[in-house]
Amino acid sequence: MIEVCNAGKTYRQGTREVRALRNVSLDIGRGEFLSIMGPSGSGKSTLLNLIGGLDQPTTGEIFIDGRPLHGIPDDELTLIRRRSIGFVFQFFNLLPILTAVENVSLPLLLEGIPLAKIRPQAFQLLERVGLGERAGHRPEQLSGGEMQRVAIARALINDPAVLLADEPTGNLDSHTSEEIFTLLASLNEKGQTIVMVTHDRRAAAYGTRIVTLKDGALSEDISLGVDAT
Repeated sequence: MIEVCNAGKTYRQGTREVRALRNVSLDIGRGEFLSIMGPSGSGKSTLLNLIGGLDQPTTGEIFIDGRPLHGIPDDELTLIRRRSIGFVFQFFNLLPILTAVENVSLPLLLEGIPLAKIRPQAFQLLERVGLGERAGHRPEQLSGGEMQRVAIARALINDPAVLLADEPTGNLDSHTSEEIFTLLASLNEKGQTIVMVTHDRRAAAYGTRIVTLKDGALSEDISLGVDAT
């Protein structure tokens, strides 16, 4: 479903070149829960950003469902990101003036769909992540774990081909973090493809496969199977 073919990424810092990613090749199948691990500076977030079309590889190619994410116009790439990829980040990025159900609805509102048509689907997603009773609450009225659940529901509103999560529990305590990882695992059990960056091997074990990066290169690729947690 996702093909990363000899992807490399080089950044310039003044006159110096920094190779953040080095010839990484990776196939991610539909329905996998892939955890990407590695020390700080290993290229984890760089790889996730390339898979999500947030950045372009310096070398190599990336495809989602056979569609290239490289060498295409920005407006086409924006549509692919909006319609095929769901993003969950360490910082929840919820709009404070909107309720939970309105925040979840936002991606479809950007498509020009009226809120009245979106609201039932958004409410169902909030129920799916255990927040049906909090639909009318604004972010300031929610805990950190609840805000991340809203962010996950928002990422799912377009029924994305893949859900990308970059350190999704970095701002949460250990108990709440486990709740979020359990939620992600349950979504994966229902068929959602997930790619998650984490520095924590215990968190990575909620997935079905772990790849490890070192100095921008792929150093390990381990299949955990469906009963890893």
